[in-house]
Amino acid sequence: MSKTVEVVAIDLEQERKEILKRYRKLLHTARPYLQDDDAKLIKKAFLMSADAHKEMRRKSGEPYIYHPIAVAQICVEEIGLGATSIMCALLHDVVEDTEIELSEIEGLFGKNVAKIIDGLTKISGVFDYGSSQQAENFRKMLLTLSDDIRVILIKLADRLHNMRTLGSMARDKQLKIASETFYLYAPLAHRLGLHAIKSELEDLCLKYTEPEAYKDIARKLKETKTSRETFIQNFIRPIEKDLNEMGFKHIVKGRPKSIYSIYNKLKKNNTPFEEIYDLFAVRVILNVPTEQEKAACWAVYSMVTDHYKPNPDRLKDWISNPKSNGYESLHTTVMGSGKRGRWVEVQIRSTRMDEIAEKGFAAHWKYKGNDTRTNTAFESWLSQIREALDNSDKTQSAVDLVDDIRSSLYNEEVFVYTPKGKLVVLKDGATALDFAFEIHTEVGARCIGAKVNNRLVPLSHKLKTGDIIECMTSPKQKPSEDWLQFVVTTKAKSRIKDYIKEANKSHVIMGRDMVEHRLKVLGISPLTLEVTNQLRAYFNAKDSNDLFYRFGKGYLQLDELKRWKSDREAHERKQEAKAIKEPLTDTKSITKELKKLHGDKKNADGILIGEDMDKVDYTLAKCCNPIAGDGVFGFVTINEGIKIHRTACPNATELLSRHGDRVIKAFWTSQIQMSFVAHLVIRGTDRMGLMSDVTRVISQELKVNIQNLSIGVKEGIFEGKIALMVSDTSHLETLVNLLEQVEGVIEVEREE
Repeated sequence: MSKTVEVVAIDLEQERKEILKRYRKLLHTARPYLQDDDAKLIKKAFLMSADAHKEMRRKSGEPYIYHPIAVAQICVEEIGLGATSIMCALLHDVVEDTEIELSEIEGLFGKNVAKIIDGLTKISGVFDYGSSQQAENFRKMLLTLSDDIRVILIKLADRLHNMRTLGSMARDKQLKIASETFYLYAPLAHRLGLHAIKSELEDLCLKYTEPEAYKDIARKLKETKTSRETFIQNFIRPIEKDLNEMGFKHIVKGRPKSIYSIYNKLKKNNTPFEEIYDLFAVRVILNVPTEQEKAACWAVYSMVTDHYKPNPDRLKDWISNPKSNGYESLHTTVMGSGKRGRWVEVQIRSTRMDEIAEKGFAAHWKYKGNDTRTNTAFESWLSQIREALDNSDKTQSAVDLVDDIRSSLYNEEVFVYTPKGKLVVLKDGATALDFAFEIHTEVGARCIGAKVNNRLVPLSHKLKTGDIIECMTSPKQKPSEDWLQFVVTTKAKSRIKDYIKEANKSHVIMGRDMVEHRLKVLGISPLTLEVTNQLRAYFNAKDSNDLFYRFGKGYLQLDELKRWKSDREAHERKQEAKAIKEPLTDTKSITKELKKLHGDKKNADGILIGEDMDKVDYTLAKCCNPIAGDGVFGFVTINEGIKIHRTACPNATELLSRHGDRVIKAFWTSQIQMSFVAHLVIRGTDRMGLMSDVTRVISQELKVNIQNLSIGVKEGIFEGKIALMVSDTSHLETLVNLLEQVEGVIEVEREE
């Protein structure tokens, strides 16, 4: 069947006018930030970018230059960056996508601009087997963090515009980009204090990874908009009256929570949309001098709680102790008036605090002379990232490094003190041992215990805000692998790994010699990189050092190598039978080989895989049990061929963001009836004969086979788990609808 290509006429003159219109808007927005010759340099950057990208178009069909202009607009309008960042945003893709060299950029715009653009340019080249290009790129970007944080801020602007225009991309690309954004960039925006950008990124990620859930919440927000606005107006009326009487210059605004935060609450608390704990948020912004901010905020808190009853467990004071990303605000949750009580979160802050909350770290530069408290904790986190990057060596994969850093992005902080009263900011969940390493590496390495508020506690004791900690050390103490089970800070993990690595070098060397000698006896010599990688994958080792260490330490016995050789030979015979002559490790070569093997099978049954939609061998991932009709993608594993995952799989975000280069398209066909295992959870009020009615609906009315059934009853409430065979999502939906009609059944949901 031939494809018809629709030819769209392009009005080049109209496009030229639109490009100039967008560029002039950018200059107008940037005018307050410009000095001296900034406008001339920005114009030079714009003309260079426009010329370099003149033959290029985006997937949407628009001129490519729209993208760098939009990124520059976000930098200045939504983050508050200046001329250098505007130039870098306009030029951020020219080195990667065109013939222009970095040296040419440096000659025209200087070293600063060239260095930032180098940080924004993706890495090209060959990566180790099993590594992640996304992680390598992220590590490169983080390496520039200590030199110039604008690299990260411009990259976030770039990612935000890509997410805003993701609709024109293919479905598999949407999943990869959205998952990577959720996994890395939204947490990074959070850590840098870019609240508005972080919320929008999360909402856009949800829009593409869970489109039905996104649409459902957006629809309900639209339907309830009028009643919500009426409620907010009634709620803020008495507060506004008091604010005016007290003479405060102020803005009071109400808004719903973001779609993603509502989705999270629905999923976490298993409650309907109508019963979300704090769907509403009201923000009171006070225009007061810096020295009066704290007193004014507490005065307004007192005023709000005079009108509405507060929940004492929901008071959060980030004015006395700002977050490490600089966030300052006073939060309280109060019960609104009316026939039906509703919890409302009230955020009280100054104009300065509000700008920092929205524009994050970039806004600090504007207020740097006024208050440096908010920078201290951020610098502490930044120094930890620098140390993690400086201390990472070639034995630590980029994936592991990025995972370590990512774990520090979303956590809240605890504020603790040394016996001399020095404030130490650690992430939530930090232990006494984390504190010891934060004080000094040697204190952490020799720590045997601690006194928290004069009470003796073990190293694993979790700290709370306000704790006073004194570390106890011993020269005989040495770090152990067990410590990694309970430390949470990047610095502590990095230092412990360094100590262990040093101590374990002898075991690695011994293990390598032992493996090399035994393989020689088995007729395999020399020990090549390919053989090492096969052994690493077979024994599920993180890297070659981990593999040899386990043999040297005796965790793996040398007899296991004989079993590996036997399994490898069996695998090779099987591959030869399928006429595949060499191992394939990338999606392009796999798809090409599959096409050769299977020919044109577009009407085959099961799942169509790859760019050419071939029918090939696959297995269904056990972590999410996809069934026909689910949104799915294929993932090329190292040892088990192609596995099919649901797009809503709990592991999807990690797979798509860390190993997007091993993801391929997959779609269901519906030629024949197929059976899949689905897991349901049924909850309700117990009664005589309930399970009989449930099994009757499943077995008799719908002729569905039950594979497994377990049920528990507690105080009149039952919860049952059922594994059964269904043909597709439509079949499953029909079953769920019928089960929900059984008397006593309150809810039926598919188990993730």
